[in-house]
Amino acid sequence: MFSLLESRAQDAPETAAFAEWHLPDGATAASFHRTGLGYLVRFPLLADFEISNDTSAITCHPTPSASQATCRNLYMNQVLPLALSKRGKLVFHASAVELPSHRAVIFAGPSGSGKSTLAAAFATAGCPFLSDDGLVVEEADGRKYRAVPSHPSIRLWTDSEHALLGVGPQPIEAPRSKKRLGVKTAMAFCDEPRQLSRVYVLGDPDAAAPRFEGLGGSQALIELIKNSFLLDPQEPSLLASQFDRLARLVAHVPCFRLHFPRAFDALDSVRHAIVVHAGNPH
Repeated sequence: MFSLLESRAQDAPETAAFAEWHLPDGATAASFHRTGLGYLVRFPLLADFEISNDTSAITCHPTPSASQATCRNLYMNQVLPLALSKRGKLVFHASAVELPSHRAVIFAGPSGSGKSTLAAAFATAGCPFLSDDGLVVEEADGRKYRAVPSHPSIRLWTDSEHALLGVGPQPIEAPRSKKRLGVKTAMAFCDEPRQLSRVYVLGDPDAAAPRFEGLGGSQALIELIKNSFLLDPQEPSLLASQFDRLARLVAHVPCFRLHFPRAFDALDSVRHAIVVHAGNPH
């Protein structure tokens, strides 16, 4: 249950932060604290989120300057994936699309690596997207995995929105945040789970052309650990379970590093290269 209150949590957490997320400039993007009833996730200058220990209740306390849209974006993109990880789900910083084979591939990587733009490029070309980020992957049986659809929207920077959807002129001043775009006629969405056939970890943004580099088991495991949501990495049972699930995933789903140019006029060739690569036997 998610609820939005009108005031910030008044009581500071009794414990120091046990983990932090940082922005490229070193500033703290989020800090994580334990409380008597669960967890507190603090996004400085934006909001506090209280998460009950069993994750059944999530309460947002925004700052006076934070809008409801900002709070809901934080909830959908960051807090809910963290809560799902506490429930034993595999959740990744990854987007996912359905290929013509009706199987899914996922694009994993940190913020700014091109996940959303790739997903939108596929969706505008008729290959539905399943998720923009916070992707849940389920184990269907001992050898198969499914990508699970999430919210039917994609968050894009204005230049990506303009290039892919052709909406309005680009702003003179660069935007500071992405805009969440609901499903439109131009963006196809898949609302059913699809069998996962490939994992692509996004690599070199300066590559001259799409290039695929196979990842061995240990390399793939490290990359998926780096791109996983995990609410409490210091909880031994949760951490052990996470490693076990990830090890089974990389044993059955081929993983590759995908190097490709981050240029809008290259997206068609990148999309074609991915479709061809994913259709080849591994």
